[in-house]
Amino acid sequence: MNQIVKIPTATNEPVRDYAPGTAETQSLKSKVQELKSTPVDIPMYIGGKKVYTDEKISMHPPHETSHNLGTYNKGNAQHVQDAIDAALAAKDSWARMPWQARSAIFLKAAELLAGPYRDKMNAATMLAQSKNAMQAEIDAACEMIDFFKFNVQFMSEIYAQQPPANSPGVWNQLEYRPLEGFVFALTPFNFTSICANLCAAPAMMGNTVVWKPAETQIYSAQVIMELFKEAGLPDGVINLVFVDGPTTGEVVFNHRDFAGIHFTGSTGVFRHIWKTIGNNIEKYRSYPRIVGETGGKDFVMVHNSANVKQVNTALVRGSFEFQGQKCSAASRAYIPKSMWAELKPMLVENTNKLKMGTAEDFSNFINAVIDRKSFTKLAKYIDEAKAASDAEVIAGGSYDDTEGYFIRPTIIETSNPKYATMCDELFGPVLTIHVYEDDKFEETMELLDSTSEYALTGSIFAQDRNDINLALYKLRNAAGNFYINDKPTGAVVGQQPFGGARGSGTNDKAGSTVNLLRWTSMRTIKETFAAPTTYEYPFHS
Repeated sequence: MNQIVKIPTATNEPVRDYAPGTAETQSLKSKVQELKSTPVDIPMYIGGKKVYTDEKISMHPPHETSHNLGTYNKGNAQHVQDAIDAALAAKDSWARMPWQARSAIFLKAAELLAGPYRDKMNAATMLAQSKNAMQAEIDAACEMIDFFKFNVQFMSEIYAQQPPANSPGVWNQLEYRPLEGFVFALTPFNFTSICANLCAAPAMMGNTVVWKPAETQIYSAQVIMELFKEAGLPDGVINLVFVDGPTTGEVVFNHRDFAGIHFTGSTGVFRHIWKTIGNNIEKYRSYPRIVGETGGKDFVMVHNSANVKQVNTALVRGSFEFQGQKCSAASRAYIPKSMWAELKPMLVENTNKLKMGTAEDFSNFINAVIDRKSFTKLAKYIDEAKAASDAEVIAGGSYDDTEGYFIRPTIIETSNPKYATMCDELFGPVLTIHVYEDDKFEETMELLDSTSEYALTGSIFAQDRNDINLALYKLRNAAGNFYINDKPTGAVVGQQPFGGARGSGTNDKAGSTVNLLRWTSMRTIKETFAAPTTYEYPFHS
C-alpha cells in the first residue's frame, strides 16, 4: 500500500438518554425481551470454528436468578491448547496485514456497534451483568466504540513516530513489530467495553489473542465475537475459551510462546499470575509483557470550602452507579466536621430513595450485584458494621436474594479511619464515611494516602486553589486518575486515559498510546546508502 492514508479523526460517541417513551427506549426494551425469551447455547470460538462440548453451564440474570438465558459450553485444557495453536497459526498473516487494513476492521466494528449491534450489545449487558440502560449505553456501546476509534488513531500516531534522518547517506527507521508469540486476555465481568478492548488493543498492533472472559460476562462476550466476525476479523486472531482459571493458567503460563497478558481483575489474582510468570521465566521465548488494572479503594476527599450539593451528588453517583461495581467507584469519603451536619441528611435521604430492581425496568437506578459470592461478601460487611462499636449504618443496610442478588445502597459512618470498610475493597454499593476535624485537612490526606494499598482513582472537592494544589501534591501517588470537584468515576476514552499504580495495577493507561506500545516490540533499522569501502579513519593519516 503506497498511498498515504489519513485515519479519520476520532470523536466520542454521543450517549443516548433513553428517556421514557422515546424510539430508542422502545427499541432497546424490545431487544431485551427478544434476547430474554430466546435461550442460547454459546460456543467457544477457536480458529474461527464454533466449539461445543458436553458440559453445558446455565446462565441467569443476577436480578432474576430463576430465569435461564441459556447455556455456555465449558472447555478443558485441550481447548486452551487448541486456542493457542490457532492464535499462533494465524499470527504470520495477521502481522503482515497492512496496519491500515487492520484499522479498517476495528473502524467497521465501531460503526456496526453504533448502528445495528447497539441494542443487542446493550441488552446482553443489561441481562447478563444487571446494568441499567444508561450504564449499559455508556459502557457496552459508547466506550467500546470509543476504544476502537481512538485506538486506531493512537496506532497511526505510533507508526508515524520515526527517527530523524540526521546523518548524510543514512535512512533510519523504527519498525513496530507485534510481540513474538500469543497474548492472553483475561477479562472482568463489570465492563463489556473493557473485555473487548483487552482483546482488541493487542490485536490492532498485529498480535493474536487467546481470550478468557469472566463466566458472568460470557453472554455479552458472544456478542463481541459476533461483532468482530462481521467486521471482518480473520479466523484465529482472537480465540474465545470458557475454561476455569487454574486450568487455563496451567496451559498458558507454561507455554514457550506466551508473550504477554492483558488483564483486568482482582489484585490477588494478578499478583499470583505475576509470581507464576516469574517462576516460569526461563521457559519463555522472550520476557512476557504484563499489563494489568486491578483493585481500587477509591476516595473522595472533601475540604470545608466545597459545595455541599456537589459533594452529595458525587457521592451518590460515584458510589452507587452500577451497584458500586466499578473499579473506580467511590467507596470511602473524608468529610469535614463543619459540613457533615448539612450533608448527612441530604446524603441519607438521596441514598434511601434510590429505586432498586430489575434492569428491565428503565426507571431503576440500582440493580443486582453480579453473583452470590459478591452478595454474601457484602452482606457480611454490612452485618459487621451494624454490630461494630466504632461504625454505624446510617443509610440502607438491607439485602435480599429472594429473586436476585439485591443489596440496598448502604452508607457506613465510622469514627475509626482504619475501619475494615475504609481499607478493604468491597466492589459493591457500600460507601464508608469518616468525619474529620476541619483543621486536620492536611493530616487527613496523609492518613488517606497511607490507609489503602490501592491507587486507582480519587477526587478532591474544594474551592480555594491552594487547597486543591495541596491535595494534588499530597495525593500525587494515591490515584492514577485524579478528579477535581467531580466524582472519581466516568473516565472517557480519549479524554482521561485510565489506570492506577500501587496495588491497582501497572498504570498502562487503557485508551492511550502508552497501552498500545506495550503490545509492540520495536526494531531499529539503519540503512546506509553508500557504505565505506576502507577500514581506515582520517586519524590514521
